[in-house]
Amino acid sequence: MITVIGSLNMDLVISTNHFPTQGQTVLGEFFETIPGGKGANQAVAAARLGAPTAMIGCVGNDSFGTTLYSNLENENVDVKGIATSKKATGIANILLYEKDNRIIVVPGANYDVDEALIDQQWSVISQSKLVVLQLEIPVPTVDYILMKCKESGVPVLLNPAPAKYFDVKWLKDVTYLTPNENECEEIFGKLFTEVVKDYPNKVIVTLGGNGAYFYDGEQPVHVKGYSAKVIDTTGAGDTFNGALSYAICEGYKLQEAVQFANSAASISVEKFGAQGGMPSNTEVMARLGQLKNN
Repeated sequence: MITVIGSLNMDLVISTNHFPTQGQTVLGEFFETIPGGKGANQAVAAARLGAPTAMIGCVGNDSFGTTLYSNLENENVDVKGIATSKKATGIANILLYEKDNRIIVVPGANYDVDEALIDQQWSVISQSKLVVLQLEIPVPTVDYILMKCKESGVPVLLNPAPAKYFDVKWLKDVTYLTPNENECEEIFGKLFTEVVKDYPNKVIVTLGGNGAYFYDGEQPVHVKGYSAKVIDTTGAGDTFNGALSYAICEGYKLQEAVQFANSAASISVEKFGAQGGMPSNTEVMARLGQLKNN
């Protein structure tokens, strides 16, 4: 079982051909509401690949919360660990412009993921093959989870986003850390090529379309990405993390797991929405097969 502890947001997505300057009003192309949140996204990514996956988090007692809960149920994610908060369900305002995105997150109910909820769900967490975390829930809760997981020998993959909330003391407690290139520099203050040497087989830096990079204890490993017809990059990183978690739990060697995750992420950007393009296992294996044949 993969247990994802993190955020559930409703994504409010606007696409525009004209990015507004300060004080300017422009017309958008379209608007949609789409289930998201880094925690929920990563849970869906893992579940679609076939991993038994549980989600622990909070939603509000509102229509967005009901939709997010039902969506995860439909994706075969175990939702018994999702609590209902008096706060509004979290939202993410996503502006799509020139095949890239800018995102503003309002946490809402996600900030009610507290130690009491972790204790309540500990029987599930403690039996997990891997716990997956991000930083869209309160920092003290992340700290508490890492402490308890370390005491119980439960491995943890931490996706440090948003990076400004990362605490360097967590490095000794996480099994895998998956920053992107910018997050890595923000956390460590130096180039990712230097950072990975200090944390072999632990820090895996994602490079968008250029793949991912880590150090295996003897040499740097650049696992190249895949060419893709990019429609929407929202959720690509979450797909990578969900797929990496799946592959690790399936017993893949780290380089193979990263390659599998790269393949999944490249497929995800070819459709609209954070969860819209997240692939099945069959789709990922097909793309891996194309690489071998070429």
